[in-house]
Amino acid sequence: IIVFFYPVLVVYFQNTSASQTTDCLHLKEQCIRAANGCESVWNVIEDACNISGNSCKAKDSVGCNTTIQFLADQYPQFKDCICTKDGFCSTKLLLEKQCTITKDNINMETKLQWNLSALSKLEYTENGTCFDVNKECIEDEICNKQLSLYLKVCSVTRKQCHMEQCRAAIRFFYQNMPFNVAQMLTFCDCAQPDESCQQAKELLHGKPCAVNIVPPPSCLNVIHKCQDNELCRKKYEVFQSTCWRHVTKRCYDDKTCLETLIEGDLTCSGSADCRASYIDNWGTMLRVECTCNNVPLTEQSLCKLFYHMLHSKSCFREPSPNMDKKTLYNKKNDNE
Repeated sequence: IIVFFYPVLVVYFQNTSASQTTDCLHLKEQCIRAANGCESVWNVIEDACNISGNSCKAKDSVGCNTTIQFLADQYPQFKDCICTKDGFCSTKLLLEKQCTITKDNINMETKLQWNLSALSKLEYTENGTCFDVNKECIEDEICNKQLSLYLKVCSVTRKQCHMEQCRAAIRFFYQNMPFNVAQMLTFCDCAQPDESCQQAKELLHGKPCAVNIVPPPSCLNVIHKCQDNELCRKKYEVFQSTCWRHVTKRCYDDKTCLETLIEGDLTCSGSADCRASYIDNWGTMLRVECTCNNVPLTEQSLCKLFYHMLHSKSCFREPSPNMDKKTLYNKKNDNE
């Protein structure tokens, strides 16, 4: 599969104090010498945030932004160097350059670009194979550009997969595109054994980098980790309320109640809002492939319940009508 790469050149200015810059440069030196994995993240930042001359243009602004955020998440001492409360992330503090990247502006520009895509005008229909929809995306200039950026971060050819960066790239890819295109790409499937289609499906669905962990965690563990993460927890709550409202209305998070549910109780709404919240889970730990194989017998039923809720596509066998601009998908992603 041939994918072309396009540069995204969106950066902005931000004033910072000399003392703050000095402190952050000291942290940078500590990071490089730490030999604890920080230096590897820094090498990615140096590459993705390469600033050329006085043009103030990052070689890979999306990769730069996601890697910087990953650095702050993994090494909290960098938080004051990188992001202010209004969401701006400064590369000047780290690279001594008069440049910053703002997520809001990148997101807005990306959504405006998608308006120019021919795919944004298509009505979503079911039963598209992943090979066909991947081909359509590659042949569309805007879709190809955004897909290339995402694949560059999640590249399966790399010796090491940076899972958090890949997940951030997936979120950026799917949450900024029109809802009909998101459905087309996420709900595609393949007939067995079509190897070319399976390869296309893995590319579109973030495999193996964003979803495969060895050994695979239990689905109970995935839910617990999600609930400990604010971003994931909010997405999961919306997913529960839009897709599995009958389950949440009856039990919410009551473990004892959930264990009493049978298959007939697991009614999924399959609504447009449900589909939107399912897509919104992409790029979070909720998409990790989980198992119930090694779960104690006493927790098997609960584990299988969570597996069904997270990975069953019985909800989405029939296409739902496209939503207008006032629906959940657009409102939610406009606020991120």
